[in-house]
Amino acid sequence: MSTSLQTAHIVSPGADLNAYVSSVNSFSILTADEERNLAERLYYDGDLDAARQMVMAHLRFVVHLAKSYKGYGLPQGDLIQEGNVGLMKAVKRFNPEKGVRLVSFAVHWIKAEMHEYILRNWRIVKVATTKAQRKLFFNLRSSKKSLSWLTHDEAQLMADDLGVNLKDVQQMEGRLTAVDAAFDGGVDDDSDSGAAAYSPAHYLEDHSMDPAVMLEDSDWEADSQRQLKEALDMLDERSRDILASRWLGEKKETLHELAARYGVSAERIRQLEKNAMKKLKVTLEA
Repeated sequence: MSTSLQTAHIVSPGADLNAYVSSVNSFSILTADEERNLAERLYYDGDLDAARQMVMAHLRFVVHLAKSYKGYGLPQGDLIQEGNVGLMKAVKRFNPEKGVRLVSFAVHWIKAEMHEYILRNWRIVKVATTKAQRKLFFNLRSSKKSLSWLTHDEAQLMADDLGVNLKDVQQMEGRLTAVDAAFDGGVDDDSDSGAAAYSPAHYLEDHSMDPAVMLEDSDWEADSQRQLKEALDMLDERSRDILASRWLGEKKETLHELAARYGVSAERIRQLEKNAMKKLKVTLEA
């Protein structure tokens, strides 16, 4: 297996997560001098093999961080893979002249990718969309000591600690405790009672595709077209042509164009049009 293929295999956890963890733990931890040497080769010379070695040596750290997000009910393998993306971004941007270890620099990139994945997949409806909401989401999630609702004093204390409004804490707590409802209820639910009776499928029906409604709409349109044709047939030829030219054709003619055709003034065409409209309305309402 080539070096690039081997690297791609290692940074993408497969079905056997335990085997993956064993593999990444087998890589040696870099000393400060080794890490600086590799970082300089990448930073100054664009040495991709140096980047690969830095990534491989820190994969165990990604696994360690992923374990702290077990409570979100998402696959560990997916969390690790997202964290690995953050690690690779950090390695690409790491500057050895800053005087810090890669692990201290990379932790922010790794967590950012994991957080983004959690917020995309934890709920069907996003619980946090702004930077402030994301910070509150993860702080509130980790700060709550129990599943019970916060008291007013606890919520206020948390708001003070996080530097946000009390209302923001209460709203985010509501989002955290909400659950996604199945569109048509559970497969074991009785369709006439229980949760299934209140599932969105019962109050979000699309009545426009009801065969009875579709037939009624079709009949109404056909009847309207028939009545309009009969009403137009009762007009004299000139009045019928004026209405058709002004309103029923793809290209609507102006009063002046019709005036030129019939050799009369535009005002006379307007009067004929107005009278024809009145006769049409009387016939349709009869």
